[in-house]
Order: sequence, then structure tokens, then C-alpha cells
Amino acid sequence: MSSRILITGGAGFIGSHLSEKLLAEGNEVICVDNFFTGSKSNIEHLLGHPRFEVLRHDVTFPLYVEVDQIYNLACPASPVHYQHDPVQTTKTSVVGAINMLGLAKRLRIPILQASTSEVYGDPAVHPQTEEYWGNVNPIGPRSCYDEGKRAAETLFFDYRRQHDLSIKVIRIFNTYGPRMHPNDGRVVSNFIVQALRGEPITIYGDGSQTRSFCYVDDLVDGMVRLMNTPHEVTGPINVGNPGEFTMLELAQAVLEITGSSSSIEHRPLPQDDPKQRQPDISRARSELGWEPTVALAAGLQSTVDYFRRVLTE
Repeated sequence: MSSRILITGGAGFIGSHLSEKLLAEGNEVICVDNFFTGSKSNIEHLLGHPRFEVLRHDVTFPLYVEVDQIYNLACPASPVHYQHDPVQTTKTSVVGAINMLGLAKRLRIPILQASTSEVYGDPAVHPQTEEYWGNVNPIGPRSCYDEGKRAAETLFFDYRRQHDLSIKVIRIFNTYGPRMHPNDGRVVSNFIVQALRGEPITIYGDGSQTRSFCYVDDLVDGMVRLMNTPHEVTGPINVGNPGEFTMLELAQAVLEITGSSSSIEHRPLPQDDPKQRQPDISRARSELGWEPTVALAAGLQSTVDYFRRVLTE
């Protein structure tokens, strides 16, 4: 049975992959994006699709459409972009959530919030379970994103308690893959672009800080599984890859796959940069039957192939 599905931020990195998956399953997709960080090139190949529609719209303004499900992904998600206009970032997370929740309430339909591992801040607990309340600096340069997403989660659970709305909250850990923004300042795209250009690979600090990297196909599979759970399953649910890598290990893997002769350069660590991030995915395993299947080497290969194409264009 096919549905009409609204994806805010549908022309973004994750949104475009989610659009593809939902179309492949036979659904109609309405992609809403203001194209601040989303890009037409991400969805170009879908524009002729009979069940795909694009609306240029900013979620900080109300939207009136008739749909069966909402995936709320709209928000710049890399420090370079979300710190460019921090006030707008907070508005997108908070006012955007209010507008989309209002739409879901009017239509009595399920809505999924793309939350983030950033709600855990620089975690004092490792690995992070969904019960952990986090360690976030509320007035730091990253807080427009961290606290914006935390406030959005608050709103989702209040709509649930007050209106019995069917909500789903997914906490996304570092995700990578084709269609990442080349200049988003995130470590995977940074390292790959630097390696392909033969520039020095810049590592902040000594490179011992860790991240876990989830391939985008695995992530959207987790999102769709969560959306289609029964009403009583709300999350929050961590979705990410528990395999943990240091920045030095990631740099070595990228050098190997690209065959680049780039050197490695160390720079000072930015403020409030988390030392480690690793999801506990027990809940995703038990409630969604989900775990990642794409190994880092395989995922990096297709990401490198994508960036090779983009950089030659």
C-alpha cells in the first residue's frame, strides 16, 4: 500500500537517499527544501519521476499539504553551515518542528524527527545509550544545533503527551556516503577531498579522538523501519555504526583507498569538540531488528568514487 510522504530537507544528503528509497518502495514523495544546504544536484535524477514532487519552502513558515507521513529532516547539520547563521539554525529546529508537528496533528499522521547524537554533547558516558541525558554547553558555538535539536525532541514528546500524536525520534550518529557536501567541514568529506586534491590531511588534536561512521544506506533503512513501527514505539532510538575509529585510522583508510600521497598535518582542537562518540544500538537491534551492514572500507570506496566525479566536474 503506497503512501504520500513529506520529507523536509528532502534535497539534502540524507533526504535525497531517503527520497530514493521511499520512491523505490512505490510511495509518492513530496520533497520540501529551502536549498540553503540542500542541492538540486542531489535530486536531479529524481525530477522526472512521476511520483516525486519538489517544493521550495522554508519550514520556519507553516506548510499546508495533504500527506500520510512526515519525515522532518530540515536543518543544516555540519558546523560550517549551522554556525553560519546560528539564529536561523535554532529557528529551523524549533519553529520548524512546531510547524511540522502542527501539520501532523491536523492530519492525524505519524511524524519522524531526525535528531542527532549531538544531543549527548561531549559525552561523559561511553558508549551512549538513549537514557543518557547528555553533556551540552548551552551557550557555546555549537549549541544552536545541539540545543535546537534537544528542544525539538522536547516538542515531539510534548505533542505526544498532550495530543497523543504518533511520533518517532531517531538519533543519528555520524553518517557518510555519496552526496555529502564537499565543503561541509565534516571529517569524512574533508579527508577525502584533501586526499583527492593532494593537499595535506588536517587532523585536529593528536588524532586519538574517535567517531563511529554509518553508511547512508544503512541509516535510511533504520529511519524507514522506525517510521513503520506501531504507535507505542516512539524512540528516541540511536541509529549509527558502533564500530569506533580514531581520526588517524580514518585518515589512513582514506589515503589507502584514494592512493593519495597527501601528508598528515595536526591543528589545534576546536571548542566543545567531543572526544569520543559511539552509539549503543541495543534498542535499534531489539525494536527495529536493525544493525549496520556496510563496512567502512566498502562505504568509503563509493564515497570516494562520488567525490572523484564531483571534483572532476
